[in-house]
Amino acid sequence: MYEQKTKETDHSVIEFIDNVENLKKREDAYKLLDIFTETTGYPAKMWGPSIIGFGSYHYKYESGHEGVAPLAGFSPRKAKISLYFATGDTGRDTLQQQLGKHTSGKACVYINKIADIDVEVLKEMIKQSVKFLNEAYPDH
Repeated sequence: MYEQKTKETDHSVIEFIDNVENLKKREDAYKLLDIFTETTGYPAKMWGPSIIGFGSYHYKYESGHEGVAPLAGFSPRKAKISLYFATGDTGRDTLQQQLGKHTSGKACVYINKIADIDVEVLKEMIKQSVKFLNEAYPDH
């Protein structure tokens, strides 16, 4: 049976951010910590070794695959900062076009630095992700 790799841990978010080597990325990580905490209303938790997540929801797909994931989150990776949002949320597309300089994948938006994006649009994307997931998975 499948076992979820990325799970909530008791590791320190502050300790993790303090260990980010690149000073600018570390500063941006602290800014994102404030933005996500304030916008979601949830405390930051480490998910796996490198994702900072906010809130959580339990999902179950028709295939039977299920697990728990954060409602939104980020990770200050070496190459870029990854921002995590709900998959399947078509409402994100419009906001993402207004975000600023970024690239994206299925659930991730990648930025180089906060200065490249519109923070107010980021806050709306965070709110949208939380709202979408709370509506899609009301029983968490």
